Amino acid sequence: MLGHGRGTSLYTPAMTETSGTRWLDEDQQRSWRALVMGTTLLMDRLDADLRYAFDISLTEYEILVRLSEKPGRRMRMAQLAEALCHSRSRVTHTVKRMEDRELLGRTDSPEDGRGVLAAMTDKGMALLEDAAHLHVTGVRTNVVDLASDDDLAALGRVMNAVADHLVARHPETEIR
Repeated sequence: MLGHGRGTSLYTPAMTETSGTRWLDEDQQRSWRALVMGTTLLMDRLDADLRYAFDISLTEYEILVRLSEKPGRRMRMAQLAEALCHSRSRVTHTVKRMEDRELLGRTDSPEDGRGVLAAMTDKGMALLEDAAHLHVTGVRTNVVDLASDDDLAALGRVMNAVADHLVARHPETEIR
């Protein structure tokens, strides 16, 4: 269904017959819009909370988290971009800003000398430790505590299926 804002639908059965499109029914459309709105509002809130309290973005926080989980608190820039589902150039720009604030450093990979590693500094780790309470509280308050365990597990399964589907269909993963 396509809505035009007046509570009525532009969808008619004839549209399916002529276009071949499998339109969303009312329940599916309502759920889809709730997902889009809820995800947008949630990410905006988590980002705003971190910016206000710690002067870091949600993306910067996620970079610190990913690095904190790796041995030596470092990983290849390409792997970091992949883990965040961001372009390499976007991650490079973000890491550069974080490097300027002495939260991270970049070095050549000791394994092959070609790759570049992002490494979290002690200052970055201290910031992560300070910010984690606020972030986890925001996630809990705005998602986890609003859903039953079963609903949260179902949401996780659905979003994992979406991620798996989209990663498998990403142009960089397709055989050329």
